[in-house]
Amino acid sequence: MDFTFTREQREFQQQARSFLEHRFPPQVVASLADSQEGWDVDSWEAIANLGWLGVSVPESEGGAGLTFLEEAILLEEFGRCLYPGPFMSSIGLARPAIPADRLGGLAAGRSRWSVAMAAGSELVPDLAAVDAVVVERERELWVVPASAGLERSIDSTRPMGRLSEVEGAERLASGEEAAELSAQLRIRKDAALAVEAVGVAQQVLEWGIEHARTREQFGRPIGSYQAVSHPLVDSFVELELARSLSYWAAWCISAGHGQSEAAARAAYASAVEATVGTCERVIQVHGGMGFTWASPFHRYYKRALWIEYFGGSPAMHRRDLARTLMTDAGAQSPDRGRQATTAKGGSRPWA
Repeated sequence: MDFTFTREQREFQQQARSFLEHRFPPQVVASLADSQEGWDVDSWEAIANLGWLGVSVPESEGGAGLTFLEEAILLEEFGRCLYPGPFMSSIGLARPAIPADRLGGLAAGRSRWSVAMAAGSELVPDLAAVDAVVVERERELWVVPASAGLERSIDSTRPMGRLSEVEGAERLASGEEAAELSAQLRIRKDAALAVEAVGVAQQVLEWGIEHARTREQFGRPIGSYQAVSHPLVDSFVELELARSLSYWAAWCISAGHGQSEAAARAAYASAVEATVGTCERVIQVHGGMGFTWASPFHRYYKRALWIEYFGGSPAMHRRDLARTLMTDAGAQSPDRGRQATTAKGGSRPWA
């Protein structure tokens, strides 16, 4: 199977990168993150005009009628520039739960959404910047108007808020329907965070490689020393694996494939570890300059840590993935009982 981007997808990626690099260079992101609003409110209309909020919205509702795979391309590019705003919350997290009659408002930029992912959790990403929040309560999904009480967050480009009230709640689903929708939200969350993490790591790694090529010590580029080049190579290898897994997960979700959950968990675990490790290595490659407040690295590192905190530890995802794979393999194996009996008797090892 060929997962190479089509010509249209490559052009889409280049368009997104060009716009975001021009509008959100590191110094602008730092200024926005420290501002009272926390983000460029006017950028939401610009993003809507580009059609990015309606990528997977049906054409009948004013969208492009595409899939999560195209949204994943955007999520990577938004992660690459460290966009401060509710794009991840609206498109990466809440999109499957948004009612059909409100998709047109999303595509037009008239609404912004977020989620309280864990049952009973009141902490919501980008709460101050959104209008509505999807909340899970006792096997039911509700949408409530956003009411913000800001909380301290490790990542100032993605602040957290605590829902202060739930008046005006509207039920979206209950029972089995709510359980199925909640599962879709969690799968999409893992895949979306994985793709965003890949974008974060890619930008940081490029800066690290450029520094290793141009910074000289003792008359030689520091990249010629193995202590510098080998960690960067390790990050490159880890990142390429994470990217492959992330877009596999995005394709599975887009195609409604049965392996969507396993793919999303594998992608998340790989991408988070690769991104955190890349940020730490590149900071070390830059020496003392990498630790300064003026450099962009601490913000990228904090975004990586925020993703790891919000999505859960990679070890937890690997544990759940292994449990699922082993259960599925055992259920499908016709020799399961015979193998177990033989192993217990000690006549031959496990098959």
